Amino acid sequence: MRALVYYVAVTLDGFIAAPDGRADFFPWAADVMEYCNERFPETVPTAFRGPAGLENAPNRRFGTVLMGRGTYEAGLATGAASPYAHLRQYVVSSRLGGAASDEVTVVGEDPVAFVRRLKRESDRDIWLCGGGRLAGTLLDEIDELVVKRYPIVLGAGVPMVEGPFGPRSFTPREARSFGNGATLTTSVAG
Repeated sequence: MRALVYYVAVTLDGFIAAPDGRADFFPWAADVMEYCNERFPETVPTAFRGPAGLENAPNRRFGTVLMGRGTYEAGLATGAASPYAHLRQYVVSSRLGGAASDEVTVVGEDPVAFVRRLKRESDRDIWLCGGGRLAGTLLDEIDELVVKRYPIVLGAGVPMVEGPFGPRSFTPREARSFGNGATLTTSVAG
């Protein structure tokens, strides 16, 4: 069965984006990008794969990307109507009438039921790209967290997980530190 993996960048105070949805404040560092691009090349948006030297890189871990409306609209604002054309792309939204590209499917149904169906398919894992509200809705379906934590504090923004109180345990499996103070921690549910 496929796993739902929440692979996300986060600040020390738990935010994945500014209050307006921007995420351009995360500091760029060569060692972080090199490590992540080697392990998860398919998480690099299609428009940046060439400049990153990944134009011919195979999808290593994920075959599908799942994102919330806010995450998708942040990409649209930069002209990315099909941000991950090398993956099957789904946007979960009950308010978005349709996608700006035929390569993106808008899912208006219950996201939990939808993810359970995706998990039963034969393919690579599912990358939960964002956002925080969708992560909160799907928290019980998340099998693995891959969290890039950066040493910055926002004070306000889009939380990594937004939803009702409901603790869920994850067991750390791997942790790595980088030169700019960022860490990458992989944890599995349970």
